[in-house]
Amino acid sequence: MNTFGDMFRVTVFGESHGKAVGAVIDGCPANLPLTEEDIQKELDRRKPKSIFSTPRREEDKVEILSGIFENKTTGAPICGIVYNKNIRPKDYEEIKYKPRPGHADLVYRLKYKNYDYRGGGRASGRVTVGHVIGGAVAKKLLSYTYNIKIIGYTVKIGKIESEFNYYNNQEIFNNESAVEELINKIENNPLRCPSINEKEMEEYILKAIEEKDSVGGVVEIVILNLPVGVGNPIFNKLHAELGRALLSINAVKGVEVGRGFKSSEMFGSEMNDEMYFDDEKNIKFYSNNSGGVLGGISTGQPVVLRIAIKPTPSIGKRQRTINLKTLENDYIEIKGRHDPIIVPRVIPVAEAMVAITLADLMIKSGFIHPCCL
Repeated sequence: MNTFGDMFRVTVFGESHGKAVGAVIDGCPANLPLTEEDIQKELDRRKPKSIFSTPRREEDKVEILSGIFENKTTGAPICGIVYNKNIRPKDYEEIKYKPRPGHADLVYRLKYKNYDYRGGGRASGRVTVGHVIGGAVAKKLLSYTYNIKIIGYTVKIGKIESEFNYYNNQEIFNNESAVEELINKIENNPLRCPSINEKEMEEYILKAIEEKDSVGGVVEIVILNLPVGVGNPIFNKLHAELGRALLSINAVKGVEVGRGFKSSEMFGSEMNDEMYFDDEKNIKFYSNNSGGVLGGISTGQPVVLRIAIKPTPSIGKRQRTINLKTLENDYIEIKGRHDPIIVPRVIPVAEAMVAITLADLMIKSGFIHPCCL
């Protein structure tokens, strides 16, 4: 499937070294203020920006073909396209018959027989341009209707853990100006990590680059201002739908909600989020170990997610593989332009998938009118 969502649907298209990549968004209500600049801002965040990113530099200039008139959505499908310009398909001739370990080359070829091996084709991270286009529209819809913010940042690189995370800094997420300061700090950091030990992380990556290797990491995502009641009991739970969306990103190998796997080590008395009434008789919680979700339904607290991102599979180090032409065992040393660490660039993609999921759920649940705003 190349389409995600039921009411708010995003269909992504294109290949890594094909003519273009992009997305068609269907189900966005009419009258949402939206411009190419809104989408371009998110695409610019996804671009490689440092020595820790791929040398491939694409302009990633979005062109909107439909669905917007006089800077507002019309309710018709929104089509956004980005043309591939800096392509070098010759870099991938060696992998035509030699599937790369850790990549989808082998399974795509075995399943579909006709596989675009240039940069991985549909299996490339390049196709997440479409995810981000769809996510930019969803983000604007969520922000416009409920002031929902989705904030992603790096909390671990390889084995080096940041001291900054939601549970160590909950007070920041309760203060609007502190949140804006945090966002600026994240976006001005090459690893998108608001941590004092970022230099140690950078050295860890540089060592991997020297050895023609790659590293992974962990990203935390916090959703602010999500109203109570989003999600469903039993099936289509909020956290289950978010997990499905995040695991649809190629590099993501695990998802945690709230305290996640740490909750298995806690007593019930530690894990349970006790409640109280404030002076205005609003229901409040003393803690947020549940990560803003109970019974599959949002509690009104920040939703806290973490995703594990594997090391980039395309590395320069010599690896064992097979040759599908000669039917012999072989070796491969991958050429081309690849990210030694994908973690910072996954963040805008992960935020996009979270936004698409929330937009879809909130339209289905009646929080947002499906026709017009």
